[in-house]
Amino acid sequence: MLSFMGISGVLGKINLSNLEIDIKLPREIYAKEEIPVKVTIKNKKKFLPSFLLRVRVLDKTGSLIFLDKNSSKTVYINLSFEERGYFLIKEVFVCSIFPFNFFIRCKPYKINKKVLIFPKPRACNQIISDTTGKKRLGKYIQNKKGYTGELLYIRDYNYADPIKYIHWKASAKVDTLKTKELSTNTSEPIIINLDKINTDIERKLSCAVFLILNLYKKNIPFGLKTKNKIIKPSLSPKHKIKILKELALYGKDKN
Repeated sequence: MLSFMGISGVLGKINLSNLEIDIKLPREIYAKEEIPVKVTIKNKKKFLPSFLLRVRVLDKTGSLIFLDKNSSKTVYINLSFEERGYFLIKEVFVCSIFPFNFFIRCKPYKINKKVLIFPKPRACNQIISDTTGKKRLGKYIQNKKGYTGELLYIRDYNYADPIKYIHWKASAKVDTLKTKELSTNTSEPIIINLDKINTDIERKLSCAVFLILNLYKKNIPFGLKTKNKIIKPSLSPKHKIKILKELALYGKDKN
């Protein structure tokens, strides 16, 4: 029996050895919202496969039945984070009952993955101000590609373009499909003023995130005003992340 248990221990240890773990998370992570985390396990052993692996990230797990030598596989694990700000995923545990289901053996793999959690978006109906402090006025046309404004130019058709924007007259002249490139109709820039959102700090930040995501979706340039800082309005993925980061770290250590 002791020999049997000894062999089990050696095989179990080898089974969990020489693995490499990599995890990838979405760029935008919001507190209290579940996200899929991509976990890739690579077996670096030259001669032996690994069996019955269970990967644990924080308190959630994903499983692999078989991982061949010199190969890798991916599992997806759904995670959620309770609070905004930076969070450090220090390690991932790989466990297995191999070979005889006597014990569950686990081995930690250090990853030290630092992720930034944005405040949870929460619907609200609050006062916001634009760059002039006045109410929003009408619309203006940006010299930017879109599908709602004036004609900027005519170009070759791309398979991803909506069919309704094909310029049939121009297409007929050159015997190839042409597409209308339109400008974007955009409302006046908006600055979200945190001081004008009357609620506790966490709800205030959640409200601001909700407004930002909606403004971005509607192609409305947005900025942010706090007690110590003003971020001028703009409209780009990089700008959105910059403001979301400011809200995520508001009142916290930014390191």
